[in-house]
Amino acid sequence: MTRLTPCLWYHENAVEAAQFYAATIPDSRVERISDQNAESPAGAAGSVRTVEFTVAGTRLYAFAAPGPDRFNLALSLMIECDSQDEVDRLWTALSEGGQTMECGWLQDRFGLNWQIIPPGMLELMAADDREAAGRAAAAMLTMKKLDGDAIRRAFDGA
Repeated sequence: MTRLTPCLWYHENAVEAAQFYAATIPDSRVERISDQNAESPAGAAGSVRTVEFTVAGTRLYAFAAPGPDRFNLALSLMIECDSQDEVDRLWTALSEGGQTMECGWLQDRFGLNWQIIPPGMLELMAADDREAAGRAAAAMLTMKKLDGDAIRRAFDGA
């Protein structure tokens, strides 16, 4: 069977990052950690550490090796939370030592970008009532950590 597995290239701390995600995000775990003596994709000889792990039910693969690029906003992992309490908990845990941004985005201490989404928000944004969806989007644009109740009130016109 063909399978899609995102691969994340960390400059260092891939294993530490995977272990942190596994301890922080429900339905997450580290599957396997491996070390190989090989040339990194950037051409540096030495040990390359790989880790296979699952985050919120999604299988990921990562390695730590010197390289030319860091993560940027062109890639983020979006977590649709079951409750505002889960938004609050994940926002706090993932942003510690990192950086928060507008619209529910943050960069964790390992440099990976995340979007932490309250329950129902994506449905509000895609609603047939485009005026209500616009109000919800306008409310979201004023926030860093997303407040699902405030976004819903804006959608409802309150």
